[in-house]
Amino acid sequence: MKTRNIELVVPPRTPHFVGDGFRVHNFIPSAYRMDMKRMDPFIMLDYNSKFHLPPSDKPRGVSVHPHRGFETVTIAYKGKVAHHDSSGGGGVIGEGDVQWMTAASGVLHKEYHEENFSKAGGDFQMVQLWVNLPSKDKMSTPKYQGISNEQISKYYLPDNAGLIEIIAGEFQGQKGAASTFSPVNMMNAKLEKGGQATFSFPSHFSTGVLVIEGSVLVNEVENVPTDHFVLLENEGTDFTIQAIEKAIVLVLSGEPLNEPIAAHGPFVMNSHQEIIQAIDDFNQGKFGYLEE
Repeated sequence: MKTRNIELVVPPRTPHFVGDGFRVHNFIPSAYRMDMKRMDPFIMLDYNSKFHLPPSDKPRGVSVHPHRGFETVTIAYKGKVAHHDSSGGGGVIGEGDVQWMTAASGVLHKEYHEENFSKAGGDFQMVQLWVNLPSKDKMSTPKYQGISNEQISKYYLPDNAGLIEIIAGEFQGQKGAASTFSPVNMMNAKLEKGGQATFSFPSHFSTGVLVIEGSVLVNEVENVPTDHFVLLENEGTDFTIQAIEKAIVLVLSGEPLNEPIAAHGPFVMNSHQEIIQAIDDFNQGKFGYLEE
């Protein structure tokens, strides 16, 4: 066992709105050395920290827009969001659930606050990640995984210290519910005060944690408050998270694809020419149809 040390603790940036429904702090890519290559295959991380939304008869959100070349993963901590896409995928997720959309060759999609939640208002808290696809899979068939909290594997820590929800990858021999195109670990550590968990991933995997609730010690030394991201070095394998107070921490670790990244708005491919092709295909209606 060799400790994986902290490279950087990243505070939340000033939030901005995506559409009119998602008030997010952007962690990837960001100005803190956290570009698309540093956390490859995680090429975007937007965090909608806990934010109270007043009631609204018209659901807020993001209207129809395209994607190609990667996957979007939405993790719900508070509130409910509805998704629809042009490949027929869709559903509603609430607290503890996950939406995993593989845009791949191209889809149109839209995401809004779920109608009843919108009418009632309440706390809203979500993470959206973009997970890059290997070049061989970028033009594969789109798909959608709606993963309810009941479907997510859970590992209960000894002494009632908390639990680990394994969305993707593996922890202590338990495998996550999501299917992935490359090795990706994604899990929520839900720790009681004083609870501790040790994680071990291959040293070359891009690894980081986002504190969703509470505050934690990482490797028993670094006090990390709510809404901060910890980037861990690509050396060593093991690190620990201990809850100073009751905490929820999103843990991410994935094998870098180490392929060229050409990104333009909602398209992430391997070359400029592929970006031009994506724009042409979108303009020609090849991503299907989705009603506003």
